[in-house]
Amino acid sequence: MKKLFHSLAPLAVLAACAFGAQAADYPAKDKVITIVVPFAAGGPTDRVARDLAEAMRKPMGGISIVVDNAAGAGGSIGANKVAKAAADGYTLLVHHIGMATMPTLVRNIPFKVESDFEYLGAINDVPMTIIGKPALPANSYKELAAWIEQNKGKINLGNAGVGSASHLCGLLFQNALKTDMTPVPYKGTGPAMTDLIGGQIDLMCDQTTNTTSQIEAKKVKAYAVTTSKRLTTPALKDLPTLQEAGLKNFQVTIWHGLYAPKGTPADVQKKLNDALKVALKDPDFIKKQEGLGAVVVTDKRMEPAEHKKFVAAEITKWSPIIKAAGVYAD
Repeated sequence: MKKLFHSLAPLAVLAACAFGAQAADYPAKDKVITIVVPFAAGGPTDRVARDLAEAMRKPMGGISIVVDNAAGAGGSIGANKVAKAAADGYTLLVHHIGMATMPTLVRNIPFKVESDFEYLGAINDVPMTIIGKPALPANSYKELAAWIEQNKGKINLGNAGVGSASHLCGLLFQNALKTDMTPVPYKGTGPAMTDLIGGQIDLMCDQTTNTTSQIEAKKVKAYAVTTSKRLTTPALKDLPTLQEAGLKNFQVTIWHGLYAPKGTPADVQKKLNDALKVALKDPDFIKKQEGLGAVVVTDKRMEPAEHKKFVAAEITKWSPIIKAAGVYAD
């Protein structure tokens, strides 16, 4: 037994040295960092990830950073791809609020959100807006609330699919109003918005990234924003917050965060977090995010531990709402 131990010891030392060298040399110039996005190309999360990849390239020493879209099952396919990837800092995940809803929304999820990832920090917050079809008689949120009360059981609430931002916001909106609406899921925001403009559905709660241009063009009616404070965007600055309108403690933002596989070396995590913080202060990145209607994170959620604490609170917030609605993304 002693002979076996002595013969293995040098191998263990070599392995440890090699691992330490790998972490110290990270990122290697001949490697590529892949950011996995668990949604289709062209959507808001994909845009955020591509902007972030560009902003992180310089503080990461000029290494190539590419985006890989792995969509499906409420975002869990792409997340699982990262959870099962090598923990070497070369495969990362950009995910939105789905990190907090997957544990409840996705049946038989093959990983644990809170323990199978290293949390690297939050990226941005995207406000939501309550919008309606052009023909709605209500011209203010007060009038909308009265119209909803008068038309209980008759209202169609569109969304971009089960587990989408618009779906989650709609669930919370109904829950806050203590009323039921008929959910109408679509395969993406595009067709949902088309039917809202055309009057086939009545209402939708969706991200400013998807609604601002339609509000500016007066193709839809806008009633409120879901942030704690009013927005400064010209087309949205006159909209009240839902808290102002009487829905106390109503706040929904579609945040994004950056993650690595569990077991990624601590010094690699630090390099990634340092690069993320530099990216979040990059003027070009900030400008691009503002163009999407997003607000770049500047608070303590930039720190891994604080972002993880925030996600845990979001899981607690959304779990009972999703369970009560009885919806799942298989």
